[in-house]
Amino acid sequence: METVRTQDVSVNDLPWKIDWRDERCTMCGSCVAACTFTAIEAAMERRSVTISTGHQPEPAQRHSAVPVIRQRSGTAHICVGCGMCEKVCPNKAIRPVRNEDNRVNLLTRAGGVAIKRGGRNNIMADRVLDKVIVGRISQMTDPSLDSERHTFDVLAPFGRVLLPGELPFTVNGDNLELTAKTPPVHWIYPLIFSDMSVGALSTRAWEAIALATAYLNEKCNIPVRMSSGEGGMPVKLLKSEYLKYMIIQIASGHFGWNRIIKAMPHMVTDPAGILIKIGQGAKPGDGGLLPAAKVAEHIQAIRGVPKADLLSPPNHQGLYSIEESVQKMHMSLNAAFKFRVPVAIKCAASATSVSVYNNLLRDPYYICGGFFIDGLQGGTGAANEVSLDHTGHPVVSKVRECYLAAVKQGRQGQIPLWAGGGIGMTGNAAADAFKLICLGANGVFIGKILIQLLGCVGNERGRCNACNTGLCPTGICTQDPRLVKRLDIDKGAQAIVDYMVAFDQELKKLMAPIGNSSLPVGRSDALVTTDKAVADKLAIQYAC
Repeated sequence: METVRTQDVSVNDLPWKIDWRDERCTMCGSCVAACTFTAIEAAMERRSVTISTGHQPEPAQRHSAVPVIRQRSGTAHICVGCGMCEKVCPNKAIRPVRNEDNRVNLLTRAGGVAIKRGGRNNIMADRVLDKVIVGRISQMTDPSLDSERHTFDVLAPFGRVLLPGELPFTVNGDNLELTAKTPPVHWIYPLIFSDMSVGALSTRAWEAIALATAYLNEKCNIPVRMSSGEGGMPVKLLKSEYLKYMIIQIASGHFGWNRIIKAMPHMVTDPAGILIKIGQGAKPGDGGLLPAAKVAEHIQAIRGVPKADLLSPPNHQGLYSIEESVQKMHMSLNAAFKFRVPVAIKCAASATSVSVYNNLLRDPYYICGGFFIDGLQGGTGAANEVSLDHTGHPVVSKVRECYLAAVKQGRQGQIPLWAGGGIGMTGNAAADAFKLICLGANGVFIGKILIQLLGCVGNERGRCNACNTGLCPTGICTQDPRLVKRLDIDKGAQAIVDYMVAFDQELKKLMAPIGNSSLPVGRSDALVTTDKAVADKLAIQYAC
C-alpha cells in the first residue's frame, strides 16, 4: 500500500472549497478566466464505470477521459471566496463554499512569515455604537423639527476655531478692526472620504471617488472633502481647480511629496487642507505598506520610487514628542501654504489620545486645524493579520474622552475632532455618525464603505480580503490593467453619490427629532443605552 501523505495540503484544509456541478457545466472556461488567484483550473480526469447491458449479469468496465474544473490545493493559489466564478458562469455550475474546518492559519505560515491580508480585523464583538440609541425625542417641552421642510445647517469646521476672547479684534469707534491674521477655518460637510492612496486603489477606483466628490460639491451642494492618502496625487489634479476639494496627506514615508512641491507654483487654488498622518487605527505602530505587486509604472512615477515594497516607517522620523510635531511639521506645512490652509493631524486611537489632544489644545500658535482619531475597526489594505486582530483601540471611548477633557478646560470645539474606524460597519453610516457627533466629534471619515459601493466583495468574515495581493477580482485594489478594466468609473461614482444623498437625508432625519437645526456636537443628552458599563464609560443616560 502506498504511504499516506498526511502532511500534504488538500482542498479540505483550505478556507473555501469549490462546489462544481459537472451536469450543468458546459466547459466554457469563463470561471477559469475570471479567477485572478488561479484557484481553479481546467483538467482531464480518468473515469471508470462498471456496467452490465445483457440479460445476465455480465459486468464490464469502461474507461473515459473527461474534462473537469478542478480546485488547486496549494497554499499559493488559495480560493478567497470572492465569487467571481459564480458571477460569470452562465449555467450556475460553480460557486465557492466556506469550509469551517480549514487550517489555513497553520498552512500559510510556511516559510516563517507573518500572514498579511486586506480588509478589516477579525474582531466580531458587539460594537458600542450598536448599543447606543437616540432616546431624546422632543415633543411637548421642546418641539421637534420637520426634516422634509426645515432648513438644516449641516456643516463642520476644519481648522482652528478661536475662542471669542482670543480673536484679534479691537474697537475703533463704532467699528471692529482685525489687527492680526486668524487661523484658516473651512466649513465642510461632517463626512470626509478617508485617505486611500493612488496605489492602494486602482486608478479607476481613485478616479471614481474623486469624480463623486466633485459632483457632490458642484451639483448636490454637499461640500464633501476627499483625502488623497499617502503617495501623492496626479499632477493634472494638483494643477486643476478641483484641488479645493482635496485634503493632501503627508505620512511618514513622504511618498509623492516631491511632485506636490514641484506643482505648488502652478496650483490655481489651495487644497482643502493638509493631513499629517502619524498612525492609523487598523494597524497602529506598523507603518504603511504598498506591496511591490501593486507598484506599477505610473505609481513609480508619482512616488519617485523603483518597483519594490514601499514601507512607511511607523512614525515620522525626527519627531520625538508632541511638542516637536507642533513646532516642526505643523509650522512648516502651514508656512508652505502661507498659513491659508488648515493643517490637521491623524493618530490611531490609544491610551495616549487624550494627552496628545490636550497638548495640541495648548499650542500657543493656533496652527493645529483638526485631530483625526482612527479606531481599530478601520479598513486597511496590507496589514499583518496579527496587527488587525490584536492591536488598536475602539474609537468611541477615545472621542468621548477627548471631548470631555476639552470641556473641562472650556476649549471644546477649538480643535475639531474627527472620528473614523468602522463607521457604517453594520450598514448605517448616518446613525453611527450622528451618535459620534452627539458624543463630541465634529464629523467622521469613511473608507471601507466607498470601496464597497464600488463593488468590493470583501467582508468581516474573511471573504476575499485580498487587497494586499494586487489580484483584486473587482479591479478596485489592483494595478493590473486587465483587472482594472472590470471597474466602471461612472457607475461607481454614481453609487457613491446616491449613498451620500441618502446619508444626508438620514442625518437630517435624526437631527430633526431632537430639535437641532445644526450639528448636535456634544449633545450626549440625546443618547441612551441599555448597557450600564457603556453608560458609565461614555457618561450618557442608562435606560432599562
